[in-house]
Amino acid sequence: MTRTNRLFQLMQALRNHAPPVTAALLAQETGVSERTLYRDIEALRGLGAVIDGTAGYGYALTEDPALPPMMFNDEEIEALVLGLRNVQTVGDPALAGAAKTALSKLHGRLPSAQAHRLKHAVLAVNRLYPPPKPGVDTKVLRRATWEERTVSFGYTDAQGAETIREIDPLGIVFLQDKHCILGWCHLRKDTRVFRLDRMRDLVVTDRSFRPRRIPMLKAALAKIDAELAAAKVKSGETP
Repeated sequence: MTRTNRLFQLMQALRNHAPPVTAALLAQETGVSERTLYRDIEALRGLGAVIDGTAGYGYALTEDPALPPMMFNDEEIEALVLGLRNVQTVGDPALAGAAKTALSKLHGRLPSAQAHRLKHAVLAVNRLYPPPKPGVDTKVLRRATWEERTVSFGYTDAQGAETIREIDPLGIVFLQDKHCILGWCHLRKDTRVFRLDRMRDLVVTDRSFRPRRIPMLKAALAKIDAELAAAKVKSGETP
């Protein structure tokens, strides 16, 4: 196998597997030693692929330069339009603006027939009641999440009790028409969901919890899914 073909195969393996993907698995799929695999990862990074992770932990492909928008089929275009329009509707100002810009960039790179389909997509998003306005800067919170840095903030719960919380932020989720941050709470020693509209006085600390975010996030989402399934069973709904 030529080196070029091996790099293409490595890119496909990174796309196919849920991150983080271990070096051992990637080396096995591409038929090389782990030492060669590390060199191939650096080669892909040099070609423009954004690959997070390190040796001993695993890798995640976060930006793929080999997948241009013109490769999307018609249904994928409709899905992209629906998703980006939904972000324009429910996202914070920074995300809503980014979704609008992304749509315009996508329109500019598609062939004329598909660009027309994108502009006149049959799917639309309308929400009568927008989500509550966040009490903190969500752009700063997202950056802290990506950088895996512990944050602290004031929080008011549903009963009006006020506390100071410190969490390892794992991901921002949209639950029941409200934006929330999912994180490991240092006070409760467990994962917790905090509504962004009840947060205030966000402070990003210099303490890192890298590289634990991805496995912690997967475990937290699995816990939420299990709780939702249990609630459906209890209410008599079909799981």
